[in-house]
Amino acid sequence: MVVAHSVPILDPLFEYLDGLTERAPIDELQTRLESLDIDVANVAEFVRFHPEQYLRNLVRKGPHYHVLVICWRSGQRSPIHNHAQSTCGLRVMRGIATETVFDTSPSGLIKAIYSHELPAGHVAATQDGDIHQVSNLEAPGNDLITLHIYSPPLLRMDTYSLLDRHIGEFRPIILGHEHGSGI
Repeated sequence: MVVAHSVPILDPLFEYLDGLTERAPIDELQTRLESLDIDVANVAEFVRFHPEQYLRNLVRKGPHYHVLVICWRSGQRSPIHNHAQSTCGLRVMRGIATETVFDTSPSGLIKAIYSHELPAGHVAATQDGDIHQVSNLEAPGNDLITLHIYSPPLLRMDTYSLLDRHIGEFRPIILGHEHGSGI
């Protein structure tokens, strides 16, 4: 069953996602996000912030996907995480996202291998065991708004710490919106 909100500019994307019978390919999500002619005004009803944590705002969900607008104040960041058995495509709609990519070191601890800035309009995609963190490291007053597609829906993910080898688990609850504890 598809839970839908009206966002006409996203109708072609929703039509594609509603037709999925399995996980969307990573290159397809990236291409579709790159081709969107969209701005924050198109998803204004889903732009909600929380003063302490980023906020996940559900736009639409179906059996093989979730579409979210995630809103970040300055200094807010996701935990270090992977996407388990899900593919994630994200498009920066406003602000500058910083993505830090991690790998496992020979000692079993994770280490940052690079960070890069994703300006408005930039699209990134990741899946499965790719380990990363998304942050808004801009000065106060510079909000970050990102559009995310998860296919299949991100129902669990592994979380990591720089301090130990423990791998945690996070299971997001998707309601209308949710305080950030993973993306």
